[in-house]
Amino acid sequence: MKRLWSYTREPIDEVYYDPRLAYSMHLMLEEDGQVTVLNHNSGVLFAKATENKDGSLNPKSIRHPYIHPVGDGMYEVLAVRTLADGEPDAESEGLVLSFLTKDFISYTEQGLREPTEEYLALSALWESGESLEEAYSIKELPEGAHLWNCVEISEELAQYLKQKLLTPRHVKTVFPEKVLIGSREELGKIKAKKVFSDGTVSTANVDWNLEEVDFSVPGEKKIEGTIHQDLFPFPVARNHADPCIGKWNGKYYFIATYDGDHEHTMYIREGDSIPELVNAKENLILDSTTYEGIGGLLWAPEFHIIGGRLCILHAATPGPFFEEESRIMILKDGGNPIVKEDWEAPRRVVRADGSDICEAGKEITLDMTHFVWEGEDYVIWSQRQFLPKDLGAWLYLAKLNPEEPWKLASDPILLTKPEYGWENNHTFVVEGPFALIRGDKLYVTYSAAAVDTSYVVGLLTLSKGQNILDASSWKKSNYPLLTSRSVPGEYGTGHNAYVEDENGDIWNTYHARPGVDAPRCSGIRQVHFDVDGQPILDMTEECILNPSLRHVETILEVLSIDDQFDGNGRESEENKLI
Repeated sequence: MKRLWSYTREPIDEVYYDPRLAYSMHLMLEEDGQVTVLNHNSGVLFAKATENKDGSLNPKSIRHPYIHPVGDGMYEVLAVRTLADGEPDAESEGLVLSFLTKDFISYTEQGLREPTEEYLALSALWESGESLEEAYSIKELPEGAHLWNCVEISEELAQYLKQKLLTPRHVKTVFPEKVLIGSREELGKIKAKKVFSDGTVSTANVDWNLEEVDFSVPGEKKIEGTIHQDLFPFPVARNHADPCIGKWNGKYYFIATYDGDHEHTMYIREGDSIPELVNAKENLILDSTTYEGIGGLLWAPEFHIIGGRLCILHAATPGPFFEEESRIMILKDGGNPIVKEDWEAPRRVVRADGSDICEAGKEITLDMTHFVWEGEDYVIWSQRQFLPKDLGAWLYLAKLNPEEPWKLASDPILLTKPEYGWENNHTFVVEGPFALIRGDKLYVTYSAAAVDTSYVVGLLTLSKGQNILDASSWKKSNYPLLTSRSVPGEYGTGHNAYVEDENGDIWNTYHARPGVDAPRCSGIRQVHFDVDGQPILDMTEECILNPSLRHVETILEVLSIDDQFDGNGRESEENKLI
């Protein structure tokens, strides 16, 4: 029997687990008496905030989530809507909030409605104080859990939930038992396959021990090797936040917000590979004294190639915080990225007609990022109105003119607001967007909440063929991908960016705190992709590569020149690489 349990959690405090996180629906899977806690014991369903006429938000939470099937493979979740920290919500009195889902991953909020008779009956049981875990013989509860109800689900759905809401682990290594090759280079092209607990597969290079192999002599020999894996123990750079790695002319470059001097300088590191960046020299390329109008708060620099030119998008201010705005620096023709003088002076990013994106002193813009989608250039940024009323930071999207990359090419559209509890925890902020394109999907991860232990990473998704400039085309995940509960010892994870290495692997650069009160520090972690192709950001090195499965061996048969090719100089069918 497969049963899915809904529960909320008891809040801990404002550091480890706030009411806006605890008062959400969590899930626990029960299979033949064995219980599996899903999603790191974190919520998967949150209520949307309601909106005022001026655009400001009223944050909400939920309690008493109740699941029941409604036919056609769909389920409804009914819950009491509360104010953000769990207090009664007068607007919801006597009503329940309804959600629909088919997979308990994606939810559609239906609005308030009358409770069902079953919900009222269960409410009476809750109010009686009877222990549901005792009634259902649940022996061990997740930390802080308050069970509400359970529903029977299919084997297929149970498997899917484990694939989506548990961190995959490397469980098997596959390599051909025998390979027929003609050179060391050909052997290097054959990759090992890593199979993961969720059924996904990735490939990896193998570092072979070939000291006793002579590729000029045909014959067979057993060889051994280990799967190659770059290792990046956290942190890789202290006091470096909002990190980004870019590629330009065959080299890699690292840049970040530098907290060491309260954001008055920006430095670049250069390397021939991503691992070389960890200990590379820092080269100053911008400070708060060189240019008029650049007075400090140099935030969130990112590398982007726009119109064939290497650019750095970043935020800066002439001095006051309330004048922080997005800017762009362009590398001069033939310039060296690590030479300060080879960069053009920063320009303010403006609308197509040259006017300001927003009114300086009342609103700020920051964290602008660039990507190309279906042949068009776009930027997404975070914008916050402070006056006449603080509305929080929202994400905006517009086309960009690649010939003049300091100019938008369309009017901005509002992409999303911090509507969920995990987005408005401690403050109303969504920021730090970055695009990752995989096949026909455009993924945009972004950061939300305050830049403390509550900082998290959310996800927006768009499919090819949809109208990118219509916010309703985008699908927003109801729960974050990366939080302080994802990887032990890393708090306030967020503001991430992606880079592809020479092997085609995708790496996530992000910042987190190695302790609750520690400074922001940069980390680098390999990205895996789940059964639906979505990025997974919480796979530690032990999950990406099980040390006990790193060893690889095979029979190597070195072919003679005659065996490698047929009489016409073409590779013969029987001797193609396995």
